[in-house]
Amino acid sequence: MGIEIRQLRYAVMTADTQSFSRAAAALNVKQSTLSRRVMQLEERLGVKLFERTTRGAEPTENGRVFIEQARRIVTDIENLQTTARNVSYGLQGRIAVGYCSPLMSGNLKLTFSDYLTRFPDVQFDGVEAGPEKLLNGLLSRTIDVAVAPIGLTEAGLKTRLLWSERLFVVLVEGNRLIPQERIYWQDLRREIFVVPGNGLGPILGNLISARLTEQGFRPNIIYQDTSLESVLSMVSAKRYISVATESSQGVSWPELHFREIYDPSGPARLEFALYWCEDNDNPALKRFFKLIEERYPC
Repeated sequence: MGIEIRQLRYAVMTADTQSFSRAAAALNVKQSTLSRRVMQLEERLGVKLFERTTRGAEPTENGRVFIEQARRIVTDIENLQTTARNVSYGLQGRIAVGYCSPLMSGNLKLTFSDYLTRFPDVQFDGVEAGPEKLLNGLLSRTIDVAVAPIGLTEAGLKTRLLWSERLFVVLVEGNRLIPQERIYWQDLRREIFVVPGNGLGPILGNLISARLTEQGFRPNIIYQDTSLESVLSMVSAKRYISVATESSQGVSWPELHFREIYDPSGPARLEFALYWCEDNDNPALKRFFKLIEERYPC
Protein backbone atom coordinates (compact mmCIF):
# COMPACT_ATOMS: atom_id res chain seq x y z
CA MET A 1 0.00 0.00 0.00
CA GLY A 2 1.39 3.41 -1.01
CA ILE A 3 1.32 6.65 0.96
CA GLU A 4 -1.98 8.53 0.69
CA ILE A 5 -2.22 12.31 0.46
CA ARG A 6 -4.73 12.34 3.32
CA GLN A 7 -2.16 10.60 5.54
CA LEU A 8 0.29 13.40 4.78
CA ARG A 9 -2.40 15.99 5.46
CA TYR A 10 -3.28 14.31 8.78
CA ALA A 11 0.40 14.23 9.81
CA VAL A 12 0.99 17.88 8.90
CA MET A 13 -2.09 19.04 10.83
CA THR A 14 -1.08 16.94 13.84
CA ALA A 15 2.36 18.54 13.82
CA ASP A 16 0.85 22.03 13.51
CA THR A 17 -1.60 21.52 16.38
CA GLN A 18 0.64 19.11 18.39
CA SER A 19 -2.49 17.12 19.16
CA PHE A 20 -4.39 14.29 17.47
CA SER A 21 -7.68 15.55 18.88
CA ARG A 22 -7.17 19.14 17.71
CA ALA A 23 -5.99 17.96 14.30
CA ALA A 24 -9.06 15.75 13.94
CA ALA A 25 -11.34 18.63 14.90
CA ALA A 26 -9.65 20.97 12.42
CA LEU A 27 -10.02 18.41 9.60
CA ASN A 28 -13.54 17.36 10.67
CA VAL A 29 -12.69 13.66 11.03
CA LYS A 30 -12.86 11.24 13.94
CA GLN A 31 -9.80 11.24 16.18
CA SER A 32 -9.59 7.46 15.98
CA THR A 33 -9.53 7.63 12.17
CA LEU A 34 -6.82 10.26 12.11
CA SER A 35 -4.68 8.47 14.70
CA ARG A 36 -4.99 5.17 12.83
CA ARG A 37 -4.01 6.76 9.51
CA VAL A 38 -0.95 8.44 11.04
CA MET A 39 0.07 5.16 12.66
CA GLN A 40 -0.28 3.38 9.30
CA LEU A 41 1.92 6.06 7.75
CA GLU A 42 4.58 5.48 10.43
CA GLU A 43 4.44 1.74 9.81
CA ARG A 44 4.75 2.28 6.07
CA LEU A 45 7.77 4.53 6.53
CA GLY A 46 9.34 2.51 9.32
CA VAL A 47 9.85 5.80 11.19
CA LYS A 48 8.26 7.13 14.36
CA LEU A 49 6.90 10.58 13.48
CA PHE A 50 5.42 11.61 16.85
CA GLU A 51 6.11 11.22 20.54
CA ARG A 52 2.72 10.55 22.08
CA THR A 53 2.18 11.90 25.60
CA THR A 54 -0.73 12.89 27.78
CA ARG A 55 -0.12 16.48 26.66
CA GLY A 56 -0.42 15.71 22.96
CA ALA A 57 1.79 14.72 20.03
CA GLU A 58 5.28 16.18 19.58
CA PRO A 59 7.11 15.51 16.27
CA THR A 60 10.30 13.48 16.65
CA GLU A 61 13.54 14.67 15.08
CA ASN A 62 12.94 12.41 12.08
CA GLY A 63 9.30 13.44 12.13
CA ARG A 64 10.11 17.14 11.78
CA VAL A 65 12.18 16.51 8.65
CA PHE A 66 9.45 14.36 7.13
CA ILE A 67 6.67 16.81 8.04
CA GLU A 68 8.37 19.68 6.18
CA GLN A 69 8.61 17.53 3.03
CA ALA A 70 5.01 16.41 3.48
CA ARG A 71 3.90 20.03 3.88
CA ARG A 72 5.43 20.95 0.53
CA ILE A 73 3.71 18.00 -1.16
CA VAL A 74 0.32 18.88 0.35
CA THR A 75 0.75 22.53 -0.67
CA ASP A 76 1.67 21.60 -4.23
CA ILE A 77 -1.34 19.29 -4.56
CA GLU A 78 -3.68 21.96 -3.18
CA ASN A 79 -2.27 24.45 -5.67
CA LEU A 80 -2.76 21.98 -8.52
CA GLN A 81 -6.36 21.42 -7.45
CA THR A 82 -6.94 25.17 -7.41
CA THR A 83 -5.44 25.49 -10.87
CA ALA A 84 -7.64 22.67 -12.20
CA ARG A 85 -10.79 24.26 -10.76
CA ASN A 86 -9.99 27.65 -12.25
CA VAL A 87 -8.62 26.62 -15.64
CA SER A 88 -11.98 27.18 -17.37
CA TYR A 89 -12.65 30.54 -15.66
CA GLY A 90 -12.03 33.90 -17.28
CA LEU A 91 -12.82 34.80 -20.86
CA GLN A 92 -9.49 36.62 -21.22
CA GLY A 93 -7.34 34.31 -19.15
CA ARG A 94 -6.40 33.93 -15.53
CA ILE A 95 -3.81 35.42 -13.20
CA ALA A 96 -2.82 34.16 -9.75
CA VAL A 97 -1.34 36.89 -7.56
CA GLY A 98 0.36 36.01 -4.28
CA TYR A 99 0.71 38.43 -1.39
CA CYS A 100 1.46 38.48 2.33
CA SER A 101 0.58 42.08 3.20
CA PRO A 102 -2.82 42.92 4.78
CA LEU A 103 -5.53 43.97 2.35
CA MET A 104 -7.30 46.31 4.78
CA SER A 105 -6.03 49.42 2.97
CA GLY A 106 -3.00 50.79 1.16
CA ASN A 107 -1.24 50.29 -2.18
CA LEU A 108 -1.88 46.56 -2.51
CA LYS A 109 -5.64 46.89 -2.02
CA LEU A 110 -5.80 49.76 -4.53
CA THR A 111 -3.75 47.80 -7.07
CA PHE A 112 -5.98 44.73 -6.82
CA SER A 113 -9.16 46.83 -7.02
CA ASP A 114 -7.83 48.67 -10.07
CA TYR A 115 -6.96 45.44 -11.89
CA LEU A 116 -10.35 43.87 -11.13
CA THR A 117 -12.12 46.98 -12.41
CA ARG A 118 -10.08 47.38 -15.61
CA PHE A 119 -9.98 43.70 -16.60
CA PRO A 120 -13.33 42.19 -15.55
CA ASP A 121 -12.99 39.24 -17.96
CA VAL A 122 -9.74 38.02 -16.41
CA GLN A 123 -10.08 35.46 -13.62
CA PHE A 124 -8.17 37.01 -10.69
CA ASP A 125 -7.09 34.59 -7.95
CA GLY A 126 -5.43 35.98 -4.84
CA VAL A 127 -3.16 33.70 -2.83
CA GLU A 128 -2.34 34.92 0.69
CA ALA A 129 0.70 33.19 2.16
CA GLY A 130 4.11 33.70 3.69
CA PRO A 131 7.16 34.48 1.51
CA GLU A 132 8.43 30.86 1.41
CA LYS A 133 5.10 29.53 0.18
CA LEU A 134 4.85 32.36 -2.34
CA LEU A 135 8.30 31.48 -3.66
CA ASN A 136 7.31 27.81 -4.00
CA GLY A 137 4.15 28.88 -5.85
CA LEU A 138 6.13 31.02 -8.28
CA LEU A 139 8.59 28.22 -9.02
CA SER A 140 5.81 25.64 -9.48
CA ARG A 141 3.88 28.08 -11.73
CA THR A 142 0.77 27.98 -9.53
CA ILE A 143 1.35 31.69 -8.83
CA ASP A 144 2.10 34.12 -11.67
CA VAL A 145 3.35 37.04 -9.63
CA ALA A 146 3.85 37.86 -5.96
CA VAL A 147 4.01 41.01 -3.85
CA ALA A 148 6.26 40.50 -0.83
CA PRO A 149 8.97 42.25 1.19
CA ILE A 150 12.36 42.47 -0.50
CA GLY A 151 14.63 39.49 0.01
CA LEU A 152 13.28 36.62 -2.15
CA THR A 153 16.04 35.25 -4.36
CA GLU A 154 16.06 32.32 -6.77
CA ALA A 155 17.56 31.62 -10.19
CA GLY A 156 15.19 32.81 -12.94
CA LEU A 157 13.21 35.03 -10.57
CA LYS A 158 12.74 38.65 -11.65
CA THR A 159 12.27 41.48 -9.15
CA ARG A 160 10.91 45.02 -9.31
CA LEU A 161 10.73 47.44 -6.40
CA LEU A 162 7.21 48.66 -5.66
CA TRP A 163 6.70 50.71 -2.52
CA SER A 164 7.53 50.92 1.14
CA GLU A 165 5.21 50.95 4.13
CA ARG A 166 5.76 52.63 7.45
CA LEU A 167 5.98 50.39 10.52
CA PHE A 168 3.84 50.97 13.58
CA VAL A 169 3.89 49.63 17.10
CA VAL A 170 0.41 48.60 18.24
CA LEU A 171 -0.34 49.61 21.83
CA VAL A 172 -3.35 49.51 24.10
CA GLU A 173 -4.60 52.41 26.20
CA GLY A 174 -2.48 52.91 29.31
CA ASN A 175 0.81 51.69 27.82
CA ARG A 176 3.79 53.68 29.12
CA LEU A 177 4.92 54.51 25.57
CA ILE A 178 1.78 56.31 24.40
CA PRO A 179 2.73 59.75 25.85
CA GLN A 180 6.13 59.73 24.07
CA GLU A 181 6.45 62.13 21.16
CA ARG A 182 8.48 59.58 19.17
CA ILE A 183 8.96 55.86 19.70
CA TYR A 184 12.28 54.31 18.70
CA TRP A 185 13.11 50.60 18.47
CA GLN A 186 15.13 50.74 21.69
CA ASP A 187 12.05 52.01 23.56
CA LEU A 188 10.45 48.60 22.92
CA ARG A 189 13.09 46.42 24.62
CA ARG A 190 11.01 45.73 27.73
CA GLU A 191 7.86 44.72 25.84
CA ILE A 192 6.43 41.32 24.92
CA PHE A 193 5.53 41.08 21.23
CA VAL A 194 2.84 38.96 19.59
CA VAL A 195 2.82 38.49 15.79
CA PRO A 196 1.04 36.11 13.38
CA GLY A 197 2.83 32.87 12.59
CA ASN A 198 2.15 33.28 8.87
CA GLY A 199 1.99 36.04 6.26
CA LEU A 200 4.08 39.03 7.33
CA GLY A 201 4.35 37.73 10.91
CA PRO A 202 7.71 35.89 10.62
CA ILE A 203 9.22 38.81 8.70
CA LEU A 204 8.12 41.25 11.38
CA GLY A 205 9.43 38.88 14.04
CA ASN A 206 12.83 38.71 12.33
CA LEU A 207 12.87 42.49 12.04
CA ILE A 208 12.12 42.91 15.74
CA SER A 209 14.93 40.47 16.58
CA ALA A 210 17.38 42.25 14.29
CA ARG A 211 16.62 45.64 15.81
CA LEU A 212 16.50 44.63 19.48
CA THR A 213 18.89 41.71 19.94
CA GLU A 214 21.99 42.75 21.83
CA GLN A 215 24.66 40.93 23.81
CA GLY A 216 22.88 39.18 26.65
CA PHE A 217 19.40 40.25 25.50
CA ARG A 218 16.87 38.84 23.05
CA PRO A 219 13.38 40.27 22.61
CA ASN A 220 10.39 38.24 23.76
CA ILE A 221 8.37 37.39 20.63
CA ILE A 222 5.31 35.12 20.63
CA TYR A 223 4.09 33.69 17.32
CA GLN A 224 0.40 32.83 17.09
CA ASP A 225 -1.05 30.68 14.31
CA THR A 226 -3.94 33.10 13.83
CA SER A 227 -4.94 35.98 11.59
CA LEU A 228 -3.62 39.51 12.00
CA GLU A 229 -7.05 40.55 13.24
CA SER A 230 -6.89 37.96 16.02
CA VAL A 231 -3.37 39.04 16.96
CA LEU A 232 -4.46 42.66 17.25
CA SER A 233 -7.37 41.54 19.40
CA MET A 234 -4.83 39.92 21.76
CA VAL A 235 -3.12 43.29 22.17
CA SER A 236 -6.36 44.57 23.67
CA ALA A 237 -5.83 42.16 26.58
CA LYS A 238 -2.91 44.40 27.72
CA ARG A 239 -0.36 41.60 27.95
CA TYR A 240 1.37 42.17 24.64
CA ILE A 241 2.16 44.71 21.97
CA SER A 242 2.59 44.10 18.25
CA VAL A 243 4.16 45.60 15.14
CA ALA A 244 2.18 46.18 11.94
CA THR A 245 2.45 47.98 8.61
CA GLU A 246 0.40 51.02 7.75
CA SER A 247 -1.89 48.92 5.53
CA SER A 248 -3.16 47.22 8.70
CA GLN A 249 -5.07 50.35 9.69
CA GLY A 250 -7.93 50.07 7.23
CA VAL A 251 -10.15 48.75 10.02
CA SER A 252 -11.06 50.80 13.08
CA TRP A 253 -9.57 49.49 16.34
CA PRO A 254 -11.05 51.77 19.05
CA GLU A 255 -8.97 50.27 21.90
CA LEU A 256 -5.65 50.32 20.05
CA HIS A 257 -3.07 53.00 19.34
CA PHE A 258 -0.88 52.75 16.22
CA ARG A 259 2.31 54.73 16.81
CA GLU A 260 4.99 55.12 14.17
CA ILE A 261 8.37 53.51 14.92
CA TYR A 262 11.55 55.45 14.24
CA ASP A 263 15.06 54.43 13.27
CA PRO A 264 17.89 56.88 14.03
CA SER A 265 17.67 58.06 10.40
CA GLY A 266 13.90 58.49 10.30
CA PRO A 267 10.61 56.51 10.17
CA ALA A 268 11.08 52.73 10.06
CA ARG A 269 9.82 51.25 6.79
CA LEU A 270 9.38 47.84 5.14
CA GLU A 271 10.23 47.67 1.43
CA PHE A 272 8.01 45.65 -0.94
CA ALA A 273 8.81 44.23 -4.37
CA LEU A 274 7.13 42.40 -7.24
CA TYR A 275 8.39 38.88 -8.08
CA TRP A 276 7.77 36.71 -11.14
CA CYS A 277 9.49 34.03 -13.22
CA GLU A 278 11.41 35.39 -16.19
CA ASP A 279 9.87 32.96 -18.67
CA ASN A 280 6.23 33.52 -17.64
CA ASP A 281 4.44 34.73 -20.80
CA ASN A 282 0.89 34.82 -19.38
CA PRO A 283 -0.97 37.64 -21.24
CA ALA A 284 -2.92 38.46 -18.08
CA LEU A 285 0.40 38.99 -16.30
CA LYS A 286 1.47 41.48 -18.99
CA ARG A 287 -1.68 43.49 -18.23
CA PHE A 288 -0.76 43.44 -14.55
CA PHE A 289 2.72 44.79 -15.37
CA LYS A 290 1.15 47.57 -17.45
CA LEU A 291 -1.01 48.61 -14.52
CA ILE A 292 2.00 48.56 -12.16
CA GLU A 293 4.02 50.74 -14.54
CA GLU A 294 1.19 53.27 -14.66
CA ARG A 295 0.60 53.37 -10.91
CA TYR A 296 4.20 53.02 -9.70
CA PRO A 297 6.64 54.16 -12.42
CA CYS A 298 10.31 53.52 -11.71
